[in-house]
Amino acid sequence: MSLKKLKDLDLLELWIDVKEAIGGTERDFTEASLGKAIFILAVPMVLEMIMESVFAVVDIFFVSKLGADAVATVGITESAMTIVYAIGMGLSVATTALVSRRIGEKNKKQAGVVAFQAMLVGLFFSICIAIPGALFAKKFLELMGATALMAEQGYLYPAIMFGSNVVIMQLFIINAVFRSSGDAAISMRVMWLANIINIILDPLLIFGYGPFPELGLAGAAIATSIGRGLAVLYQFYVLFKGHHRIRLYWNSLKIRIKVMQNLVKISGGGILQNLIATSSWVLLVRIIAVSGPEALAGYTIAIRIIIFALLPAWGLSNAASTLVGQNLGANHPERAERSVWITGYVNMIFMGVVGILLAIFPDFWMKLFIDETEVVANGTMALRIISFGFLFYALGMVLMQGFNGSGDTITPTKINFLSFWLFEIPLAYLLAIVLNMGLTGASLAIVLAESFLALTALFLFRKGKWKLRKV
Repeated sequence: MSLKKLKDLDLLELWIDVKEAIGGTERDFTEASLGKAIFILAVPMVLEMIMESVFAVVDIFFVSKLGADAVATVGITESAMTIVYAIGMGLSVATTALVSRRIGEKNKKQAGVVAFQAMLVGLFFSICIAIPGALFAKKFLELMGATALMAEQGYLYPAIMFGSNVVIMQLFIINAVFRSSGDAAISMRVMWLANIINIILDPLLIFGYGPFPELGLAGAAIATSIGRGLAVLYQFYVLFKGHHRIRLYWNSLKIRIKVMQNLVKISGGGILQNLIATSSWVLLVRIIAVSGPEALAGYTIAIRIIIFALLPAWGLSNAASTLVGQNLGANHPERAERSVWITGYVNMIFMGVVGILLAIFPDFWMKLFIDETEVVANGTMALRIISFGFLFYALGMVLMQGFNGSGDTITPTKINFLSFWLFEIPLAYLLAIVLNMGLTGASLAIVLAESFLALTALFLFRKGKWKLRKV
C-alpha cells in the first residue's frame, strides 16, 4: 500500500474517532485501547474546558472596558468565588469517583442514585453560601482591600455571583456525572450552551445596547448567571429524558442516607483540598492588593489568561480521573496507572508549548484586554514568570486527578496544604511584602509552590497505595 493511502487511512480513522468523541459513544473504556480511550474522552473534555476558559476571558474582556477598578472588583470577587468552585469541585471529585466505579462495575442504576444524592448535597451548600454572600457583599469588598468607591460602585457584582451560586454548583456536579459515566460529549455541549448565551448577553447588559439596560459591572454577573442557569436546565432535561449511559428515574429521586454519607465522606477530602488551594488564592490576592489596584488588575487579567491556557489541560486530567475510576471498578489497577502516565506525558507536551507562547509574548496577550500602561506592565511581568512553571502544573494536575479518581482525596488534600499554606503563602508574604518585591515576588512564589506540589505528588503516586482504595 502506498504512503499516501496509509496517510489517508490514518486521517479517516482520526476523523472517525473525533466524530465519536464529539457525538457521544457507547464504548466500554475498561476494554478499549488506552490511547483511544484517552483520546475519545479527552477531546470533548478539552473542548468543554476551552469553553470554561472562554467564560473567564469573555467577562474580563468586556469588564476591562469599565476601567481598573471594575477589573480589580472582579478579581477580588473571583478570589472568594473560588470557595464556591472548591466546594463544587470537591463534590465533583466524589461524584466522579463513585459514578465511575459504579459504571466500571456495570451498575448504571446505582450510578443514577449517586448522581441525585450529589445534586442534593450541592443544593444544601449553595443555600449556605448564597444568603450571607448576597447580604454582606459590600463589607466583603472592603475587607478584601477594595477602596470605598470600588465597594460602593461594584458591590452588586459579588452579591449576584454569590446569590446565584447554585447554578455554578449544579453545573459542576452534573457535568461530573456525565463525564465520569463516559458521556463527556454531553458535558461539552452544556458548556457550549452556557458560553454562547454569556457571550451574547455580556455586552448587551454591561453597555446597554438596543433595548437592554446599561447595568455595568452588575450586567456581567447577570449574563453569567443566566447562561449557566439555562445550561443547568438543559442538564436536567438530558438526565430525565435522554437515552445515554446514565439517567435519572423516578425511583432515583429519593434521599439515600448511606449514599449521601459516602459522598460527603469522599467529597470532604475533595472540598478540603480545593478549599486549601483556593483559600490560599484569597490570601494571595490580599497580599497583592497591598501593591495597589494597578498591580491587582494586572494580576487579575494575567490569571484569566493563564486559566484560559490551563483549563484545556484540566480536560485531559479529567479524562485520567474517569479512566482511573472505571478501571479500578473493573479490577484493572495497572491499566488505571498507565492511563495516568500517558495522560501526564501528553499534558506536559501541550502545556510546554502554551507556556513558551505566553512567556515570549506576554504583553501581546495583556493588550488584548486593556491598554492602561501600568496595568499592562504588571500583568506582563506576572504572566511571564508564572508561565515558566507550566510543565510542573501539567504533571501535577494529572497526578492529583489520578488520586481523586481512585477515591483517595486525602493525599491531594495533604499535598495542597503543604504546598500552598506552608510553602506558597509564607513565601509570597516574604517576597512580596517583607522584601518589597510586590507582584514579582508573589508570582515567583506561585511557580515554586506549584513545582513543589508536582514533585511531591509524583513521589507519592509512584508508591501505588491509591490502587487499593475501595469506594
